[in-house]
Amino acid sequence: MSQKTISSGVVHDLPADLQAVLASDPKALELWESLTPLARNEWICWTVSVKKPETRKEHVERVPKQLKEGARRPCCWIGCIHRTDKAVSASVQYVLSRRGKRKA
Repeated sequence: MSQKTISSGVVHDLPADLQAVLASDPKALELWESLTPLARNEWICWTVSVKKPETRKEHVERVPKQLKEGARRPCCWIGCIHRTDKAVSASVQYVLSRRGKRKA
């Protein structure tokens, strides 16, 4: 029996760890497939753009949970800055410029 291909995003391919988590949860997979390619791309980017392996693991585990809670996109995510098919918007540029200026 062949395994159904799980949809990726606009820019990002679906990483193996996220694919495995989605494949093991039929409801989360159904919700994943109901997302637009751009929304799936943002979830993937949110998952892979972290620096620490433990944070990535946490994000991968959160994707199916948040989908089942009704989230259609990652919370507080400014959007994938890796897209080369369109320019980064002025609002995202502002947010990114402010990130380095925060005080600890």
